[in-house]
Amino acid sequence: MSAKLSLPGVLTRRAFLGAGAAGAASMALSACTMVPDAPPVAPAPEPGFGDFATMYGPKVDEGYQLPAIPYEKIDPQYLRQIVPDPTGEKPGTIVVDASRNFLYLVRDGGRAIRYGVSLGRAGFEWTGSAVVQWKKKWPVWVPPPEMIERDPSLGKYSAENGGMPPGPNNPLGARAHYLFNNGVDTMYRLHGTPAWDSIGKAASSGCVRLLNQDVMDLYERVQGQVPVHVRPGLDRPKVARSSQKQRGTAIDAGVPKDAVLLK
Repeated sequence: MSAKLSLPGVLTRRAFLGAGAAGAASMALSACTMVPDAPPVAPAPEPGFGDFATMYGPKVDEGYQLPAIPYEKIDPQYLRQIVPDPTGEKPGTIVVDASRNFLYLVRDGGRAIRYGVSLGRAGFEWTGSAVVQWKKKWPVWVPPPEMIERDPSLGKYSAENGGMPPGPNNPLGARAHYLFNNGVDTMYRLHGTPAWDSIGKAASSGCVRLLNQDVMDLYERVQGQVPVHVRPGLDRPKVARSSQKQRGTAIDAGVPKDAVLLK
């Protein structure tokens, strides 16, 4: 009876087939256990953004009821939105384009949040740079003496009478930001307004008015002394510091005692 020799290093047909099967099973197992590449992570959306119905819907804030804004009646360019930054300023800076009634809050990545605004006489008279040094939720409005002199009916809101209580119909709206230059009050304000139909237009008084829902959004983003540049137009050269016009018409009697000091 003859015996088949199995030499070292020589694969028999059976061994070859067995090794092939084992290899195929190993590859199949590897394919089943392979971890796929993680999907790219999308950048986090800007807080405070959604559809316009949500952004401008009714709100209850600090006990005050804000009505919904009929945003459909406002030119869409004046509604809150993220746009390519046209200012060239560093992130965190606020730029007011007085010629087009826009306020830009510069963000990272070459973007900016754009808000529509209404500019009053003070807005057209004041150009230059300042910082937001104080801010206040639901401020009391106290007309300055010169305003009361022009309109005696405002005397009931004088400082002696405690001013006009805060609320949805207060001229300063839901929030006010007080602008200072070298520690001096410019009498220039970024504030809310109940007059939604004034956005994108020139108003008879006031400084820079935003929709109440928009000024509330801006308020939460301003956490320190933010630089503010008011320009007659972004397509015009920057105003030299020596030639800045800072003749802001007073629209209130000063910063409230309970305002938040920013650092």
